[in-house]
Amino acid sequence: MNNNRICKLLGIRYPIIQAPMNWITGAELAAAVSNAGGLGTIGINAGAKTITRDIDETAERLRQQIRKVKSLTKEPFAVNFPVWMESKDEETGHAFSRRCVEVALEEGIKIAVTTTGSPNIYTKRFKEAGVKVLHSISFAKHAIKAEELGVDAVICEGTEAGGHTALNGLTTFVLIPMTADAVKIPVIAGGGIADARGIVAAMALGADGVYLGTRFIASNECDAHPKVKEAVIKCSDTGTIGIDKWMMEARDLKNDFTSKFQQLREAGKSDEAMEMMIKLPMYQGLVVGDIVEGEVPCGQNAGMIKDILSAQDIISNIIQNIPSIMEEVKIRLS
Repeated sequence: MNNNRICKLLGIRYPIIQAPMNWITGAELAAAVSNAGGLGTIGINAGAKTITRDIDETAERLRQQIRKVKSLTKEPFAVNFPVWMESKDEETGHAFSRRCVEVALEEGIKIAVTTTGSPNIYTKRFKEAGVKVLHSISFAKHAIKAEELGVDAVICEGTEAGGHTALNGLTTFVLIPMTADAVKIPVIAGGGIADARGIVAAMALGADGVYLGTRFIASNECDAHPKVKEAVIKCSDTGTIGIDKWMMEARDLKNDFTSKFQQLREAGKSDEAMEMMIKLPMYQGLVVGDIVEGEVPCGQNAGMIKDILSAQDIISNIIQNIPSIMEEVKIRLS
């Protein structure tokens, strides 16, 4: 893959990027993905087992995770910064995300993944520090804006993806070609991709790389609770649901949490729904392992995942199967 634009941009062997997933994508997973030839990414609460609301503690935990990744791999890796944690006012933005950016730059990170928000917040600062910026979008018009602001590549997340995407967003199948036609920078496809078939399809649609989250939940190195991993590989084709989280959609495993939350939102009881979120259900689900009352972000492709493997095996299996999938496509088209 010497000619692949994402591989050239990031200095990786394969155009496979591990998506950040808050608590459960820590140093071990990021390093394992990077050592296997992809790009590992640590999440915003990477490796943490306890909750803190202290700004400095949050930032210092991130610093330790960055250093831990560096001790486990010499390959490139990324750090995630959710822009929704930031105020619309660039000068008086949220202290948590601002301090995490400061720490990451102090530690000399080379690649940043900015998600759930405007690329206008941190792109300039990262670029001035020589950091490559991958920014997540849900519409082609947002990709155009990101390109204008200097983002190096856009991550296109269709509504099939787990976690947070835009309300009324597009599916991966239509978002990728629309975005590839709209911008000149590399395009990374996310949402619904779990194997070599997904990568070949994404490339055919105009993507330069892929963004895998749910597939890596079911990995040995992921920090998700064992019950979460088991729930993913047992998930049916209709086992996830998109719920309205005020200006965003979150795709989760269906459980009592999603049912109650949906009922409150549909009944217009926003205060009660917000109270559910204040209790940090994602921590309860992903870290504690409460897959009934907790929130478990998960993509629709969970129904395709049937085993828990090492990150190395996940990537190797995908890469090894690409040639046979391409041959099958040629046969179908002949």
